[in-house]
Amino acid sequence: MPFSCFFLFLAIEVNALHAASGTQDFGFGIACPLGYFPCGNITKCLPQPFHCNGIDDCGNHADEENCGDNSGWSQQLDAIYDKKAFQYSLDLETDECLVGSVPIECLCRGLELDCDGAGLLVIPSVSSNVTLMSLKGNQLRKLIANVFKKYQDLQYLYLQNNNISFVSGHAFRGLYNLTKLYLSHNKITFLKPHVFEDLHKLEWLIIENNTIKCVSPLTFYGLNSLILLVLMNNSLAQLPDKHLCQHMPRINWLDFEGNHIHNFRNVTFISCSSLTVLVLRRNKISSVNENSFSALQRLAELDLANNKIESLPQHLFKDLKELSQLNLSYNPIQKIEANQFDYLIKLNSLSLEGIEITNIQRRMFSPLKELSHIYFKKFQYCGYAPHVRSCKPNTDGISSFENLLASIIQRVFVWVVSAVTCFGNIFVICMRPYIQSENKLHALSIMSLCCADCLMGIYLFMIGAFDLKYRGEYNKHAQLWMDSIHCQLVGSLAVLSTEVSVLLLTYLTLEKYICIVYPFRFLRPGKYRTISILVLIWMIGFVVAFIPLSNKDFFHNYYGTNGVCFPLHSEQSESTGGQIYSVIIFLGVNLVAFIIIVFSYGSMFYSVHQTAITAMEIQNHVKKEMTLAKRFFFIVFTDALCWIPIFTLKLLSLLHVEIPGSITSWVVIFILPINSALNPLLYTLTTRPFKEMINQVWHNYKQRRSLGGKNNQKMYGPSFIWVEMWPTEDTSPELTNPANFTDSSES
Repeated sequence: MPFSCFFLFLAIEVNALHAASGTQDFGFGIACPLGYFPCGNITKCLPQPFHCNGIDDCGNHADEENCGDNSGWSQQLDAIYDKKAFQYSLDLETDECLVGSVPIECLCRGLELDCDGAGLLVIPSVSSNVTLMSLKGNQLRKLIANVFKKYQDLQYLYLQNNNISFVSGHAFRGLYNLTKLYLSHNKITFLKPHVFEDLHKLEWLIIENNTIKCVSPLTFYGLNSLILLVLMNNSLAQLPDKHLCQHMPRINWLDFEGNHIHNFRNVTFISCSSLTVLVLRRNKISSVNENSFSALQRLAELDLANNKIESLPQHLFKDLKELSQLNLSYNPIQKIEANQFDYLIKLNSLSLEGIEITNIQRRMFSPLKELSHIYFKKFQYCGYAPHVRSCKPNTDGISSFENLLASIIQRVFVWVVSAVTCFGNIFVICMRPYIQSENKLHALSIMSLCCADCLMGIYLFMIGAFDLKYRGEYNKHAQLWMDSIHCQLVGSLAVLSTEVSVLLLTYLTLEKYICIVYPFRFLRPGKYRTISILVLIWMIGFVVAFIPLSNKDFFHNYYGTNGVCFPLHSEQSESTGGQIYSVIIFLGVNLVAFIIIVFSYGSMFYSVHQTAITAMEIQNHVKKEMTLAKRFFFIVFTDALCWIPIFTLKLLSLLHVEIPGSITSWVVIFILPINSALNPLLYTLTTRPFKEMINQVWHNYKQRRSLGGKNNQKMYGPSFIWVEMWPTEDTSPELTNPANFTDSSES
């Protein structure tokens, strides 16, 4: 006795030590830190995300074993449903037909009659000893009284995929040995009381995809042996107020998925004490009473997914001690109490997908010691259930459990794209003053565009920096990062860059459009007007980018819906104000700007094409403008590459099409910066003045090398000055003739 007390005390102390040290004891002398799980029976431990991720990280495949969620009755029923319910009696001793003469369209084997798809309008008449009758896919419209009365040996009756709209109250009279009845995919709207009263041995009753609007307990009178009742995808608006199961004492499975049930009373399931599976998903249930499930003490699976439940009573699950699978996914639940699941001591699987748990904490899931599978809306929630081996999702497509950017390609290219964007735009800003352009106002607009595009490079640089900061442990900081002021400012910077760039490109396009289509109207931009427009564009950009930060109640966490802090598509949790604002920006302002750009360049091409002038100087001018218009074609093309995918994603999100997060990350890193990275190339680096300047610098360098420092030779400037973007301003012929210049200083 003293020894047994000693070992009991030792065991208690060891368990307490494990709990205090944050380790879990898995038996066989294997202990892993909290959040880690063993590789089978070896001492190697791997973190939670490495288990059940499809990759053999252990080396012995132990991390990918036992990953299936077998909780509840789902797989057991599937096995029975496939192998037993639809399996005809293949163990008959003969293939000879034993039910007398049968219709020519039917097949007969032993005591089984198969008339599937035979075009029958009435129930065929055969001998009374038939045990299985399959009448699927015919043209039956009604089941009259006593139509099956003589078939008292019938055990299986299949009536799916007919046009049955009327079922007599005595249609199934005399079927004392029937065990399976299928009425799915018909047009039944009502079942009379006592319609099944002779079916004392019926075990399965399947009535899917009909239009039944109501049932009463008396509908199921006489079903003393019924185990499974499926009323999926009907039009039930409510369940009986009184005891639903009072005439089905052995009922084990109730499936009411896909109906219009709004609520049910505390006494609805009070007589369903044998129930182990209750499926109420895809209904319109908005509230649940605290004692709604108090009688279901043997319940193993409860599915309430895809309803309209906003709150859960604190003690709703207090009597469900045997529950092993609970599905609450895709309900607009606002808050979950910290002790909501304390009573579910045998729970193995918990589904909370699509639910924004604002008050999430470890305390919610720590009492669930048997929990092996848990499903969240966000992968970062997995950190609050470190003792659960299989937690999904592991990533939102953008970020993963370990890294802010899930893909190694994205982690590399965020730096490459950032460097290209920043270097290209900074280089243009620095070199622009040295380019001999005849239109300084246009140069000012280009430099402003480069500043806006450079902000996109800075945004990508900051995303890469924070990815590096959280490398390997992003899950610990994910929620704090997305809620932080840093994420809000980074997202604002991206939107500022995007909107200013779009508005500047639109402004430059309109200016060019006016100069080409209306060349003699003297509508060229003046200094003060140009500066005023540029200032206004930047002010609009700042307002658009920072308005979502001004009112948290209206916009919620507008920029913090993902790890890259860019509000590309609507989230279910996004506020109505945020959704409307996002639509205005992406499908309003930006789409209109894109249409203006496309229309303007199309008009420019058309105007140049229709110009029929024979004067040589004018012809040269038109050729120059045509060359310039071709250049702008590539500008429009890059705009299309950038914005059409974004418009498409935004439109799909409005249509509630599920968009993988990986698409968002690829768009933000590779597609969105296209304009910012290529604008320096299109607007400056490939222009004639820039090429002339580079050639002159190289020519002067070679001359200095060849002359060995002789100072008596002059360095010549460019042979001519190219009109880069705008038509020439009022300039005297003497200034435009290259022969009048003797060196670069005079030029």
